Amino acid sequence: MSSQLNGKHILVITSNTGIERDELLKPLQTLRGYGATVTHASSKGGITQTFVGDTEKDQAVESDVQLSDVVSADFDALVIPGGTVNADTLRQDTAALRLINEFVQAGKTIAAICHGPWTLIDAGVVKGKTLTAYKSVRIDLENAGAASVVDAEVKECQANGWTLITSRTPDDLPAFNQAIANAVGG
Repeated sequence: MSSQLNGKHILVITSNTGIERDELLKPLQTLRGYGATVTHASSKGGITQTFVGDTEKDQAVESDVQLSDVVSADFDALVIPGGTVNADTLRQDTAALRLINEFVQAGKTIAAICHGPWTLIDAGVVKGKTLTAYKSVRIDLENAGAASVVDAEVKECQANGWTLITSRTPDDLPAFNQAIANAVGG
């Protein structure tokens, strides 16, 4: 692909099950293709289970590290895939919430797709932001104080010193991945 992200380190966080396959695998592949070092951290470490459409069990994927062992200072950006079970589990993971807040405080890029913004709600970082997400998540974002929730394939919001990138569904992955590469690669 290109060397746009050479020298950049990107963290992808998930639970250990219920991850929407393409929302994990395509960012891993695409961002690595741009030259980034991409680390997949899961709640328990080890094997993670992907699904297609939340119901069809798919690939098992080995994560690189356990979430609690991750140091946010080692990364330039954070990516949160969807999948309803993944996002609902991850939003209750104290290590995930800690990492999100550390990325915000450090002024780094956070990208979340589909149901991934649920985790941002529990981290308390959506207030005043403009986002997009899967249609069933939009009311939750509004109730959490988002400034606006739009229906767009990708939405980038820069405010308070950090960048938030969101997308709706796996169909939006090309735009989502390109927005991450542009934000991190400059």
